[in-house]
Amino acid sequence: MDGAVTSLLMNWRAGQSGALESLMPLIYEELRGIARRVLRDERSGHTLTPTALVHELYLKLDEWKLVDWADRAHFLALASRNMRRLLVDHARARSADKRDGGERVTLTGIDVSAPDSAFDLLAIDQALTALAAIDARKAEVLELRLIAGLDFAEIGAVTGLSRATLDREFRAARAWLLVALT
Repeated sequence: MDGAVTSLLMNWRAGQSGALESLMPLIYEELRGIARRVLRDERSGHTLTPTALVHELYLKLDEWKLVDWADRAHFLALASRNMRRLLVDHARARSADKRDGGERVTLTGIDVSAPDSAFDLLAIDQALTALAAIDARKAEVLELRLIAGLDFAEIGAVTGLSRATLDREFRAARAWLLVALT
């Protein structure tokens, strides 16, 4: 399936009509899985569902047609980043409306000593942005692992980093993020 997805991505970039329409059924469930992970620890009654988040992402795909796609993992990495951006924009809009002051998200995969591991999505976004200013590679690895849910093999395919380097970068970035958020 990876080969078919990569081929369709290349065809889409080349402007082949119908390539995107053929691609979406192949990756739709994976995109919904990423959206579920991103939304899993949001407050109950969130106005965005995983399906709605994927559809919001779909509306943005026209901006991506000239991306030089490497493979399926590259597409999913970009999709997860953009889902996070959509949620941050949504949280900012809610905060601007002065309703509940922002969205909540749990840092899945991070051992937090406090019983409540829910952090404000805007704080996470600001922390990831600050980390990217200090060390872009660590920020990218953390985002791909926690938000996209990619495993280290997929992250390695996207970034070109070895498993040992990814493990080291992820542990350091995770520790930095916990300190930044607490």
